[in-house]
Amino acid sequence: MAGVVLAAAVLGGCSNTTLDIVRDVAGSRADIAPDAEAIAASPYARIQVKGAGVSAVMVLGNDDDGRLSWYSDRRHVVFLRDGLLVGSAGLGRDVDGIHVEGDNPFLDLARLDGQPVAVARRYDWREGYRYGVPVTGLLQRRGTQAVEILGTTRTLVHFEETLRGPGVDARNEYWADPDTGFIWKSRQLLAPGVSLEIVQLKPYRAGRR
Repeated sequence: MAGVVLAAAVLGGCSNTTLDIVRDVAGSRADIAPDAEAIAASPYARIQVKGAGVSAVMVLGNDDDGRLSWYSDRRHVVFLRDGLLVGSAGLGRDVDGIHVEGDNPFLDLARLDGQPVAVARRYDWREGYRYGVPVTGLLQRRGTQAVEILGTTRTLVHFEETLRGPGVDARNEYWADPDTGFIWKSRQLLAPGVSLEIVQLKPYRAGRR
């Protein structure tokens, strides 16, 4: 029944392009290492997600005014906005919503220097009916690191963000392009004690999936 509900949500009112994306996901193998040539040949944007018992290559299903929906062949869904995790479904320990309140330094990471920057968020967890949980992050640049993605090594700026709030004591990490601030890789809090590693294998550009 859960599979039928998700399929209806994905396919209901979809265009032929979206149907092609779903077929592409269904034909992929999420439990093996991503193949650089196959991903380059695919017309669709892809990410790799690990954590919460999931290891999957996901395909972009929808761009809802900047809120990107990524789907795996095993009915896992991850929602991102500007490289930040903002929701999930089908992972077991899901977050219904993550909201940055006030100034969002992630919109201009390339300009951040070594001074810590505060980030205010609210998390919505269905588990335990914990909605609107206030969490304060302290974001700081930590220098550069070499990161290999699909055989290509990139020199990226490493950021750490300590998170504190009711029942939350965690750390997010981000590896971003030094010129644009684009987040190529990250580890982000999904639920207390659970994080997701997210890697951009074939980034989405507006107008191209």
